[in-house]
Amino acid sequence: MTDQSPTPASAAPSRRTLAVMLLLTVLAAVLVLTAAGKVWAEGRAGSLDVSVTGSTISELPGGLALVGLAAAVAVFAVRGAGRLAVGALTLLAGLGAAAAAVAGAGDTDALDTEAARKLALAGSTATEVTHGAWPWLAVVGGLLLAVAGLLTLRYGRGWPAMGSRYEAPTRKGPAKADTPADLWKALDRGEDPTTV
Repeated sequence: MTDQSPTPASAAPSRRTLAVMLLLTVLAAVLVLTAAGKVWAEGRAGSLDVSVTGSTISELPGGLALVGLAAAVAVFAVRGAGRLAVGALTLLAGLGAAAAAVAGAGDTDALDTEAARKLALAGSTATEVTHGAWPWLAVVGGLLLAVAGLLTLRYGRGWPAMGSRYEAPTRKGPAKADTPADLWKALDRGEDPTTV
């Protein structure tokens, strides 16, 4: 039977891909969340200027970026199939964030709603509408998050996980104490030798 533990030579690339995944995830989340807080569309409502941020147009990119960040933390807590599920979730969150940002890049509904609110006239629409570049930065962030998910799917099985000391302890029944020394040993292990 062969030893399945990673050799020192394979551990270095494994840790490098983990570091790249974490860096991509954090960078992607920062890009998406920053872009979502910026103005994506501006226009005029009568004589008033109106503008809307990305999070006003759609909360989906920012929410999915947070899902990606949570998944990056979860990578350390799971192994095997759980890690593949986390990778798939990160990939889908990234693609979803990018798609939502593309959909919001040319959206004018939120701007029209803002125009109607400012003018206090239902059915008002914004004129002289311009769209900024911030949605495209969110798209880049979403795609980087998707790449982080792909890295997790491809290399995640070889990444280190939390040690067994972080797992829930499994308690075996107290050992039968035959001698006073056995009682002391049970107490040293944290067992109550009086409950048999």
